[in-house]
Amino acid sequence: MAQYNVQEAKTRLSELLHMVERGEEVVIAKAGKPVARLVRVELPRKRELGFLGQVDLPDNLFDPLTEQELAEWE
Repeated sequence: MAQYNVQEAKTRLSELLHMVERGEEVVIAKAGKPVARLVRVELPRKRELGFLGQVDLPDNLFDPLTEQELAEWE
């Protein structure tokens, strides 16, 4: 983990960002005291529906309801 004071970090920001992209952590210090840490952002993975496991849906799932089914809902 590398540490840079604010002025140096401002001057070398592009370089520090390249370091972070490679997985390194960079600490920004003020008067020699650490105040912030630059770390790579991990983008969330695309979530897949499947927490219920494999679900088989009937082919007629989106077919209109019959008169009897409509009456049962009322």
